[in-house]
Amino acid sequence: MAKESMKARERKRQALVDKYATKRAALKAAGDYEGLDALPRNASPVRLHNRCKLTGRPKGYMRRFGISRVLFRQMASDGKIPGITKCSW
Repeated sequence: MAKESMKARERKRQALVDKYATKRAALKAAGDYEGLDALPRNASPVRLHNRCKLTGRPKGYMRRFGISRVLFRQMASDGKIPGITKCSW
């Protein structure tokens, strides 16, 4: 399980990316790179990192399900993921 501070930091970055998305797109379209430099560093979507939605684990993330491979295996064994069983993969 990830530390709460790491998960909070990631949520804060996501909020900044969402806040500046339209302004960032307009500046990129205009080619105003000095204006892009004036935006906060964490407003760039490149700085986001995929994390498990339930545990916050940063490694082994499965995009299709939004969770880590460890949690995916656990949930598949318990039958909590529809259509996925332990023997199907």
